Amino acid sequence: MQFGLHIGQQNITMDECRRLWRWADTAGFDWVDVWDHFYEAPPIDGEGSCFEATTCMAAIACETTNCRIGVLVLGMNYRHPAVLANALVTIDHLSGGRLEIGLGAGWHEMEYRAYGIPFRPIKERMDMLEEGVQVVRLLTTQERSNFEGKYYRLENAACKPRPVQARPRIWIGGNGEKRTLRIAARHADGWTRPYTSPGEFKRLPGVLDMWCEKGGRAPASIERNVNLSFHMAANASGLAAAEQQYRDTWGAAAEPMRARGVVTGLPDQALDLVSRYAEAGAARVNIAIRPPVDWDALHAWAETVIPAFAKK
Repeated sequence: MQFGLHIGQQNITMDECRRLWRWADTAGFDWVDVWDHFYEAPPIDGEGSCFEATTCMAAIACETTNCRIGVLVLGMNYRHPAVLANALVTIDHLSGGRLEIGLGAGWHEMEYRAYGIPFRPIKERMDMLEEGVQVVRLLTTQERSNFEGKYYRLENAACKPRPVQARPRIWIGGNGEKRTLRIAARHADGWTRPYTSPGEFKRLPGVLDMWCEKGGRAPASIERNVNLSFHMAANASGLAAAEQQYRDTWGAAAEPMRARGVVTGLPDQALDLVSRYAEAGAARVNIAIRPPVDWDALHAWAETVIPAFAKK
């Protein structure tokens, strides 16, 4: 079992982001990532601040030396995938070959509307994701690339310098059984599922396996991880504050979220929860944090949970 720290970089200072990245790099996390949003999420009123994802990834590359650096996930139609591929290769060089590429279809309609980016029907966004994944893969693995799709086109295209890694890993995020998991089976090295119960996480890989088998691919060749919203308390005296932060983060969705992927309670309860995800087949558990940062809880996670599973 491996562990990641997923940081939603909203309503936070860059100094605190740097503090989180540096700490995670030495606290036992093998992976640090950010999200790709321009407005706060879950959506509220559009007044929250949010640092941009690819520039944050570049900063993480320069602030860390050990952890893998990712994003869960980049909205495909926020940026042309060829331009994105060039940015990602630069990050791979800045990090010395520690880049992980997370891609998704995008969902935050408020951002699209605000910036004049067409918020296409979900089928079209999924079609763009499938084409875009191929464009990114070609440009990060081939000397020259050609591609002819409905939305994207490459003509003898180069992306130089080449990445440090021969083949940077691509992750697909989401839970759609008909398209998302099929795209992951066709094109990805990993699949990540946000906010899902252990039981649902155990079921969905079976769907992924089915798509792999239909495509002639070994299911074991795709790594699987889960993102959990982190609201654990370090001790009993912190439970009330952790509960309030959970409610502030999720608002009206707080109660439905309890049946999904949320770390609440104390470290002993977290240990039990991680055990259930490990039994369900998760290779990595990422904890997703939102400001304000509870440093006592983070230290308790790193000192109690990570050592219990890191070598399993």
